[in-house]
Amino acid sequence: MLIVIDGLTPSMFEAADAPALRFLAEHGTYRRGTSTFPSLTPVCLSSIATGAHPDVHHIPHLVWWNREERRLVEYGSSFGAVRAAGIARSLRDTIVDLNARHLSRDAETIYETLEDTGLTTAAINITCYRGRHRHLATIPGAPAVYGPKRFFWYSLYESDRTGAPIAVRNRALGSIDGYAAWVGRWLVTRDGFDLLVYYLPDYDYASHATGPDSAHEALARSDAAVAALLDAAGGPDAFLERYAVVLCSDHGQSHVDRVAKLDADGDLVTASNRAAMVYTAEPRAVAERLDAQPAAGIVLFTEDGRVVVRRDGDEDDALLDDIPDGRERAAAALRNPNAGEVLVSAAPGWEFVDLAGRHHLGGGSHGSLEVADSEVPMLTVGLGPPPASITGIKSLIVEHLARHAA
Repeated sequence: MLIVIDGLTPSMFEAADAPALRFLAEHGTYRRGTSTFPSLTPVCLSSIATGAHPDVHHIPHLVWWNREERRLVEYGSSFGAVRAAGIARSLRDTIVDLNARHLSRDAETIYETLEDTGLTTAAINITCYRGRHRHLATIPGAPAVYGPKRFFWYSLYESDRTGAPIAVRNRALGSIDGYAAWVGRWLVTRDGFDLLVYYLPDYDYASHATGPDSAHEALARSDAAVAALLDAAGGPDAFLERYAVVLCSDHGQSHVDRVAKLDADGDLVTASNRAAMVYTAEPRAVAERLDAQPAAGIVLFTEDGRVVVRRDGDEDDALLDDIPDGRERAAAALRNPNAGEVLVSAAPGWEFVDLAGRHHLGGGSHGSLEVADSEVPMLTVGLGPPPASITGIKSLIVEHLARHAA
């Protein structure tokens, strides 16, 4: 079982008064792991599902320029950004095309890998879900999608009738995690999977509003959603007799004290949260001009086949020395064919406004290379040592299930 609590910081996990999480921690092995870059949910969840960085799976950001179609892709930075990009187009990009068209065919998801061996996979609410099974929508006229055999996505796609209430009825009060708990109970009581990917996004929603390490009520609801699985299995001990567990988040979060609109003197900028991209024919000139913008922290581009790293006018690879897996993540992000020629990691405390000028001033945000955005809690139970990166989760699970099947 893979449990992903979106946006949960290591410090919040380590200090949490959360009975279900504490029980799992007491019976497992814990470390702080590393996310990918940009540390934004569609990118991170694609890295978890494929076991690869963006150079392999090709999802570059929350908002990006589709060179082939000559248009913006917006996965939901804010409702205002979705409206600015076109509601119908953005919904299709987020719900359908991220998996059907944007996710590289060279990247195999964990659902595809496991189901090709005859195992049954299940997923609840996860953004990167591509699988082998066709699912019709619960709303007439909405397109069919391909996902794992047991697939539940915000009440819009449901492979089985569970009686769960509508997922999106009141997100601020945890209705999406509540929906996941209902469906998770249904699946556990029927032992309906070999792998369940259990995604809980409501903590991140609350943390954006209140700031990292402040969304205690939301974490309590996430903990209750995890506890629902333990109860459905017959109690905590019975749960661990049946399931091995990976519990993690997809990224961390930083406090937002200042916001800015990133300007690239006429070149196309796609920005959201704490990461931005510039699509340009002159990457060095753009990077040098960004020295004057205080919101721009680490600025990356390639030149003569090498990664160039700038910050505040300094140009030195050593600027990545204090960044978790900094060189690997920076290089992988730049190799993504859908990324801009210049990548910008926000300076500490700063956030870039999105297409509609929306931001999280006074709350939390993520996306940068900085430690706060990059570190994630990583707990394994019954699986040996936890991986150092979210890109190691897929192989850990696949190898465990192969041994179990043998």
